[in-house]
Amino acid sequence: MGRVTAPVFEHHREALGIGEAAPRLSWRTETDEPDWTQLAYQVRVIGGDGDVVADTGRVDSPDCVLVDWPGPALTSRQRATARVRVWGGSDGAATDWSPPATVEAGLLTRADWHARPVTPDREPPDGPLPVALLRRAFTVDGPVRSARLYTTSYGVHETEINGTRVGDDVLAPGWTSYHHRLRYRTHDVTGLLRRGENALGALLGEGWYTGRLGWDGGRRARYGPHRALLAQLEIRYADGRTHTVATDPDWHWTTGPLLRSELYDGEEYDARRERDGWSNPGHEDRDWQPVQELPFPAAELVAPTAPPVRRVRTVPVRAVHTTPSGRTVVDFGENVVGRLRIRVTGPAGHTVTLRHAEVLDGGELARRPLRDAAATDTYVLRGTGSLETYEPRFTCHGFRYAEIDGWPGEFDPACVAAVVIRTDLRRTGWFRCSDPLVDRLHGNVLASLHGNFLDLPTDCPQRDERLGWTGDIAVFAPTAAFLYDCTGMLGGWLRDLAAEQFARPDRSVPLVVPDILDPPMADGVHALWGDAAVLVPWALYRASGDIEVLRAQYPSMAAWLALGAARAETGGGVWRDPGQLGDWLDPAAPPDDPAAARTDADLVACAFLVHSADLVAEAAELLDEKDDAHRHRELAARLRTAFAAEFVTPAGRLSSDSQTAYTLALSFGLLTTADQRHTAARRLAHLVRRSGFRIATGFAGTPLICDALCSVGEHRLAHRMLAERHCPSWLYPVTMGATTIWERWDSLLPDGTVNPGQMTSFNHYALGSVADWLHRTVAGLAPAEPGWRRIRVVPRPGGTLTHAWAAHLTPYGRAESGWRLDGGTLTVDVRVPPGVRAEIALPGSDTTLERGAGRHEFTIPYDVPPRPVTEIGHPLVPREPCDCGTAAPMPPTPATTGRPPGEPQPHHAS
Repeated sequence: MGRVTAPVFEHHREALGIGEAAPRLSWRTETDEPDWTQLAYQVRVIGGDGDVVADTGRVDSPDCVLVDWPGPALTSRQRATARVRVWGGSDGAATDWSPPATVEAGLLTRADWHARPVTPDREPPDGPLPVALLRRAFTVDGPVRSARLYTTSYGVHETEINGTRVGDDVLAPGWTSYHHRLRYRTHDVTGLLRRGENALGALLGEGWYTGRLGWDGGRRARYGPHRALLAQLEIRYADGRTHTVATDPDWHWTTGPLLRSELYDGEEYDARRERDGWSNPGHEDRDWQPVQELPFPAAELVAPTAPPVRRVRTVPVRAVHTTPSGRTVVDFGENVVGRLRIRVTGPAGHTVTLRHAEVLDGGELARRPLRDAAATDTYVLRGTGSLETYEPRFTCHGFRYAEIDGWPGEFDPACVAAVVIRTDLRRTGWFRCSDPLVDRLHGNVLASLHGNFLDLPTDCPQRDERLGWTGDIAVFAPTAAFLYDCTGMLGGWLRDLAAEQFARPDRSVPLVVPDILDPPMADGVHALWGDAAVLVPWALYRASGDIEVLRAQYPSMAAWLALGAARAETGGGVWRDPGQLGDWLDPAAPPDDPAAARTDADLVACAFLVHSADLVAEAAELLDEKDDAHRHRELAARLRTAFAAEFVTPAGRLSSDSQTAYTLALSFGLLTTADQRHTAARRLAHLVRRSGFRIATGFAGTPLICDALCSVGEHRLAHRMLAERHCPSWLYPVTMGATTIWERWDSLLPDGTVNPGQMTSFNHYALGSVADWLHRTVAGLAPAEPGWRRIRVVPRPGGTLTHAWAAHLTPYGRAESGWRLDGGTLTVDVRVPPGVRAEIALPGSDTTLERGAGRHEFTIPYDVPPRPVTEIGHPLVPREPCDCGTAAPMPPTPATTGRPPGEPQPHHAS
């Protein structure tokens, strides 16, 4: 007999204040019974008054993921509790009822909102604004049964009731396409109220709404001239009465110690200006000013589909250095995203300054890559004689190093810690192998996901940018969806993408979402970046099995495809556009021209257009849009023919003789004959060998090259590329001490200096998309159908690896695939979750085995083929000059790692 987990509603980890009126249910059964399968289920829903509002009775079905809501639709504020039991296994016995799970709807209609936005601002900002304090006193005149606080803002906010912080959100309400969608969050504040006088307070900062956004100085107030708070506190008394405290003209505001708090530039905090007890009842506020009421938001008010940004951990100082100029720099041993927390004692008015950077250059903080982001926080002490604790509120930085200036007295590194923040997603994927450098590479991928999944998928977390670049997540989405349950987060971001797309006359997809770019970058239609409208929902569907993700995004997918097809039609079936970004950041591109790739940008655009046509056709078929599916397939066929005529010779050579060109042609089925495919396969293998197994691909080719090699039987070459340590390669940054994925293959040059380009980040996940191949092919774990009801285990040992393992927490439970080599014996271990079937293809066998739930071990003879000297770096093999513009480096010494001499290499486990 198994145990059923508490059901989950939609993709929510937290089901308070959700936006779905009929949330689907998912559950898992935990059992050790081999080959266990669910035969039937029963769902019972209890209303807020304790009555049964829905009971399915026994339903003969194996379904347990995203099962339809069995009762009447929830209304705003309605609360319900669900429990599940199932029948299954060899004896068909019933389990006990699952633990209860409670869901509560948020405010589902605009009519539910009585609050109006209130602002402290009278004029548009022409510079940074101090953080405003807003408050409102109110009375509670009886026992409270429940209380909910619904909040959002133009800007970023934190709320307090009677001096206590509400919730643990950071940078709330996050960043959405504010003109179209404004997210609010629900908090249970029942325990914070007291009988008699109470006070509701809020801190209101600029955030993304009125704060500076964009590079080259950026621009302020992109969404409007005024910050504003929208808050609605609803109190339900035990006697049935209700009382609402909402933002209105009766609120007042003032300023306090936060003189400036900006995302790029940091925060100025003067503790001498603190207003003690400002959010407590009875606080003297006669010197506070009245707020100004604004019209109700035109944007749709939406409940969150993902957890908020939170503080997820703290990192202690690992080392303290004195730089050549005599400055004190602390090193946290890893590149993180967040801010510092300091504890300090000193005289009133004394200032401590905190500056941040990702690497050192010449032993000093390397701040040039930050461009116009100051990334500096200052704290002016109150001087009470006791220990003062400071952590910035409405800013964040990407950093490994921090310079501490003005510390009073002897510096104590124990008084400084890095507070890491990110969207608080649930982890679902793991990988490890026998090579510690590859393990660290995977750990770096994970760390870059952490740093750039801060409410939306950003490109980098440190410089004057931090935008939701569509091309980055287009290539990284499969990796992200394996490692974390990000369907809710990325699903919400896709709604913003569609909103921005349909606000454009030509239905093009912006380069960044939310879209804040100015002309000329805001203009144009860009393949791969725009293909995020297709590639991201498809990756989420493959990971979750949620057909509603495709249904919600299908209009956006089809509109993007129609636009690309129209562009190709004007070129005789070939998309010709001088503004394409192409194989962005090909390592051969010079530092000042990252689009100057070896591969024709038109070839890249046409290849991705064919791929999107294939996927949109498949999505249309799944959604029962038969006519659309037929039309999209015909389009894909025409585009393939045009691609072959324009870019492929009859023998199978491509007009761009590059790794990316052959990778795309092989991966997207763009070659029309077996002979062409054979020629392309041989040519790709030749180019990989000729490059010395180093990377010669950018954004377009890197995610796919290992799969392309494996698809034509060149598994050894893919493994050899993975193992390469010379620049450019996946492991070169690891040998240079990287703890995150770099934007450029040579963001740090072999001599330890920073790449001279003005676009150099040390935390960019796009080139870490190779982790998807590590999961699926090296360890051999992948879904055989969307949602993981069937899994496919096809491990492919290679290179110098002696073992590899991956695990994924599927909607049905944990799946695992691992292998180990011991002499001439290969052992493969597989774990199949309950209710799932596995297709297992062992190396060297043409037979596919099928197994059900449980653990399975297979031991087979395995002779590792001898590798030719041309694949192990024999000294007689000629090597081309490094594509990064530097000679192929020797393995670095500690003095060339961008860290002070003698510092050990950090280890970042995956």
